[in-house]
Parts: sequence; C-alpha cells; structure tokens
Amino acid sequence: MNDDAPLIIEPPEDAVASIIWLHGLGADGHDFEPIVAELGDAATRKVRYVFPHAPRIPVTINGGMVMRAWYDIKDTDLSNRADEPGVRASAAILEGLIEEEIARGLASTRILLAGFSQGGAIALHTGLRYGKPLAGILALSTYLPLQETAAAEFQEANRDIPIFLAHGSQDPVIPLALSEHSRQFLVSLGYHLQCHTYPMPHSVCPEEIRDMAIWLERVLS
Repeated sequence: MNDDAPLIIEPPEDAVASIIWLHGLGADGHDFEPIVAELGDAATRKVRYVFPHAPRIPVTINGGMVMRAWYDIKDTDLSNRADEPGVRASAAILEGLIEEEIARGLASTRILLAGFSQGGAIALHTGLRYGKPLAGILALSTYLPLQETAAAEFQEANRDIPIFLAHGSQDPVIPLALSEHSRQFLVSLGYHLQCHTYPMPHSVCPEEIRDMAIWLERVLS
C-alpha cells in the first residue's frame, strides 16, 4: 500500500467538481477529512475531495526533523519563511493533481484548490500561476509566498478567480499581519477576495466552516 497516495473521497453521486485540499506542516492528508461532512450538500453531494500528503523532508526551523512539509522553513524571519525550490516543487505536485482531475473528465473550471497554513500558501502560489481557469482558491491561516515573482508570473486565465482568505486574530504561527500584507498585495493587483478574521489561534473554528460552506455553495453552483 502506498502511504503517499492522496486520500480521495468520492461523492455519493457522479462527481461534477473536485476540491484538492492541502494540509499544513507536520500533518497529512487525513487532517481535514472530518470537515467534509460539515460543508453541506452543495459541497459534498457531487464533489470529489482529494487530500494529498506532502513529501517528508527535513524542516530547518524544527531542528532538521523529517516531517511532511510542502517546503522548508529556514528561520523565524517571515521574509525568509518559505524556500523557493520547495514551494515550486510542491506547486508542480499540485499541478499534477489538477491534471489528473482533468484527465478524469472534469473541466479546469470545476477544480478548486484549498489549503491550510503551508498548504494554503501552495494553493495560492499555484492557483494564481496556473495556465487554465480554476473554480476558486480557499486559503486558510496562510499567506502568499514568493511575492517578488508573483506579478510577473500570475496568469490571465485566473485573473478573476474567486479567493477566500480566512485567518485567526490570535494566530501565533502565521501572524494576521502577514495575511493582511498578502491581501493588500493581491488587491493591488486587481484580485477580488472574500476575507474573514476569527478570534482563534492557528486553527479552524465552526464559524469559519460555516462561511466556507456558504462560499463553496456559491462558487461550485
């Protein structure tokens, strides 16, 4: 059995859309599996969920411990948080998963990217650079990495993509200010975002799940 193969949850009816959901540092594809049942009929009845597992790599900030991570975190300096080769390697993994969903018969416009923390960073990075139009990006407790190359690399195909950003006001891992900086940057480039802040740490809360469900119903309808 390949424990690196993505966890895939098929809907009760034939899938007409797909959500590829990336977990955070040190977790795995099972981390957000329980949330699916809480997202409502519109986001589950005909929607396939793909939960990939990040590669196992040494993470510098954790003393070089090997764990599942979408990229290395070199130090606590937020400007040096994400290593570019790791981000781009994980973006290639995500693009491969998108192409697999297209090969299953879905249009790219029926594929939505989602992620928490590191996973959200990869979802944002990849979705805005992807050459085919996607359904949306759901980015939780995260930020946009590699902003210095973003404006030149963003693709017109996803210039109008719906983006949901959510963050905790008490987040000690990725400060709210970093998310706000990413929001301001994306708005300056003309992107339209739905943003939410919740009184929580680096986590997910019931109110956030409710808002996600409402947004997903609109985007996937």
